[in-house]
Amino acid sequence: MRGVSRRTVLTHAGIITAAAAVTSLTPSVATAAPGEAPKTASAKVPTSANGWSLEKEANHVSTVWTRPVPGTSLKLDIRIGDAEAILLHVIRRFHYEVEQLHPGDLVGWQRIDKLSENLPESNLASGTAVRIRPGAAAKGSMFPLQEIVVRDILADCESVVRWGGDDNPVDEALFYLDRSPDSHQVRDLARKLRQGEVTAGQGAGTTVDPLSKARRERAQRLARQQTNR
Repeated sequence: MRGVSRRTVLTHAGIITAAAAVTSLTPSVATAAPGEAPKTASAKVPTSANGWSLEKEANHVSTVWTRPVPGTSLKLDIRIGDAEAILLHVIRRFHYEVEQLHPGDLVGWQRIDKLSENLPESNLASGTAVRIRPGAAAKGSMFPLQEIVVRDILADCESVVRWGGDDNPVDEALFYLDRSPDSHQVRDLARKLRQGEVTAGQGAGTTVDPLSKARRERAQRLARQQTNR
């Protein structure tokens, strides 16, 4: 160490010793081995079966709020935004074309502790599902023409909505989003339905013929896809 004074060496040694002493007094921090990702604690957000986050309550620090169903006197707790636009379309078409709905005929959001977490009904707890006529959940609860209209409604929703009548166990009262919250199909369908509501001759309540050949073929294709899952 030519050219380096004894004072400089001692000063550097003192700094190193002091740093080591400070380190020994501070809590140790785990470091990742070379090539290994740092270990961090990440809290997983609980979700319903379709991947949407659960909500503990409605109308308070929540994405679930009580909403009116346009064209009816009914209200229900539902996830605001795209889920609301899509599921209200389903409800309104059911009301206009399948059977008129009355108070007690709709169930929206429910707490997860009242549901089976591993079944599609858990989607109620994220506000992304609805039960229409909850007492008519058993298989065969609809007349054939009513089921044809339901299939047409599902086809309108372009596979984004699934009917519990195609599930095992069957729940013919249940309709729910069948895509994750980051699905572009959810966003695209919600945008399309909103546009239809403000366009003459489109939207729920517009007269359609679910028995027409083109609509029947479209509905049957989707039914084959969803029942064969």
